[in-house]
Amino acid sequence: MSSISQTPTRKPLGFGAWFALSMTATVLVVGAAMGPAGPAILRMAGQAQLHAPDLALWDRLSLPIKIHLLTALAALVLGAVLMAVRKGRTFHRVAGWVWVSLVGVTAGATLFITSLNNGTWSLLHLLTAWVLLGLPIAVIAAKRHVVARHRRHMMGLFYGGFAINVFIAFLPGRTLWMMFFG
Repeated sequence: MSSISQTPTRKPLGFGAWFALSMTATVLVVGAAMGPAGPAILRMAGQAQLHAPDLALWDRLSLPIKIHLLTALAALVLGAVLMAVRKGRTFHRVAGWVWVSLVGVTAGATLFITSLNNGTWSLLHLLTAWVLLGLPIAVIAAKRHVVARHRRHMMGLFYGGFAINVFIAFLPGRTLWMMFFG
């Protein structure tokens, strides 16, 4: 009897496959959450016309929303740079601390954004909790030189936290949608 398994080993999913899977799940969950408003939202999406930012709309936004949008944009750009550069160098460490600070402020600002749910937190605030819990875990992993855990958490925060949230932020009827397409 041979001790070699006859079951073929399966290659683990790569980042691209996980990202596609998570975006598909996000689209399905957001689609289901739209419920009866779905057709109206899809009509708005069909009538979209890209235009210069509506600065009058920007002026009407609350301070927490402005802070959230500006720090999220800065974190998105810096995070993309950090994903592209070589890791472990001085730039990575310094820019990483700046990125962690930007993400912390971005998530912290959401605690004061309650207009979506009539003055109380909404289900989107679960993402805030995920970021505020995941960020220190990723930093501690880096401090302890547990590179795989640090990489996994930071990539999850960047791709999951930003890619999915950018998708949600640009849903028809939301602030960023109205600013650029409405």
